[in-house]
Amino acid sequence: MRRKKPASPAQIARHIRAVLKHDGYAPYSQSAQRFFKETIQAHGWRTHELRKVGATFRRTLLRERGPEFLLAVADQLFRGPVIDDKNMAIFLLEKDAAGLGDAEFRLLDSWLDRVTNWAEHDALAHNLIGPLVAADEKRAPRLLAWARSKNRWRRRAACVALIRAARQRRLFPEIVRVSNRLLSDPDDMVQKGLGWLLRETAKADPQKTVPYLLKLRARAPRLVLRTACETLPAATRARVLADPPSVVK
Repeated sequence: MRRKKPASPAQIARHIRAVLKHDGYAPYSQSAQRFFKETIQAHGWRTHELRKVGATFRRTLLRERGPEFLLAVADQLFRGPVIDDKNMAIFLLEKDAAGLGDAEFRLLDSWLDRVTNWAEHDALAHNLIGPLVAADEKRAPRLLAWARSKNRWRRRAACVALIRAARQRRLFPEIVRVSNRLLSDPDDMVQKGLGWLLRETAKADPQKTVPYLLKLRARAPRLVLRTACETLPAATRARVLADPPSVVK
């Protein structure tokens, strides 16, 4: 009797997609559209429910096939137009994200070219790439290259992937370099990502960050400054947001 060939990563991914489609909640998928400028496709899963299902699939795949197979399944899932499928890919990997290696970092780098909206971007950049950057600062120069990209999601990722390190009060020089590069970026998605990064940096290390914010306020978009100041004391926030002194010629 011939032994049945084990299912491939693509076959497992198709099975997971079918489960997500069958058990989704259509009304929620329709209401979720209001959070996006882009037209999204979703099955209607709430995040906490999707994460629980992801944990079950993750345990099973790790036990039966191992971490390399799990990564291959996630790579298959982070394709196509459905946001729930892509979030499932994140949830399969996020628990051990900091322990992934350089090969996995390069793979996740390629996933940025598959991003179509801010939600799947932030899940990827913050939950997977961010821990990898925080775990090994030698990966940070790649983010500086993203800051020069024509792809808006790579430019946003240059900011969001540094947030984990910022919360640990690390990589401040890299945060400054990325910020200086993106201060003039006209894309609101990039500005919001930069503001988020600077807010977390200011919250973790105000002694370093506030002087930097005061220095850049003359050329930073108001959206970036307002977001960066959200957690600062009222008096400090007022200083940063005040009009910079005029330069006497």
